[in-house]
Amino acid sequence: MGLEVKVMHNASVMNAIGICGLQLYRYGEAVSIPFFTETWRPYSFYEKIQENRRLGLHTLFLLDIRVKEPSWESLCRGKKCYEPPKYMTIHTAISQLLEVEHAHGESAYDEDTKYVGLARLGCDDQMVVSGTMKELQEVDFGAPLHCLVIVGQTHPSEEEMLDFYSIKSMENGKSTRPDGE
Repeated sequence: MGLEVKVMHNASVMNAIGICGLQLYRYGEAVSIPFFTETWRPYSFYEKIQENRRLGLHTLFLLDIRVKEPSWESLCRGKKCYEPPKYMTIHTAISQLLEVEHAHGESAYDEDTKYVGLARLGCDDQMVVSGTMKELQEVDFGAPLHCLVIVGQTHPSEEEMLDFYSIKSMENGKSTRPDGE
C-alpha cells in the first residue's frame, strides 16, 4: 500500500519497552542499577531479579543517569560545581550484573542468559538487540539512553520477536530497527 508507519511512544520507558516484542504483562518488578563506586556497591537489587526469575517474568533494568550531580569536592567546600553528565551503558550494567552474580553465586543468571539491549527508545536511531550477556557485550549500542531486559519465560510470539532482533539476525543483515533501516 506504500503507507509510512511511525510509532510514537509515550514519554515513559515502561511503555516504549514494548517495541522489543516482550509482552508487557509478563514483566516483573523493574530494577534500577546504580553506578558502583570504590566504596559503594549495592547488591540489594539481586533479590528482585531472583524473584522475577523464579516467577518466569522478564526484568527491566533502568540504568543509572547522573545529571547535575555535585562533586564531592564542591559539597565539602560549599560551592556549586557539578560533575559532567554520566549515563550508564549496557556494557557497564552487564559488568556490574556479573559482579553481583559472582558475589551471590546463586545462579539467577549468567553470561548465557537471554537479554534484550535497547538504546535511544523512541528516537529515529533507536536500537533493539537480543542475545546472551556475552553477545551483547560485543555490540556497540552507541549514544545514551540505554536499558536492558532479562528475558523470562516466553510465549511463541515473543520468541519470534527475539529472533527478529537477535544478534544472528543483525549479522545476517536483518534490521535491529522496526522501520527496516
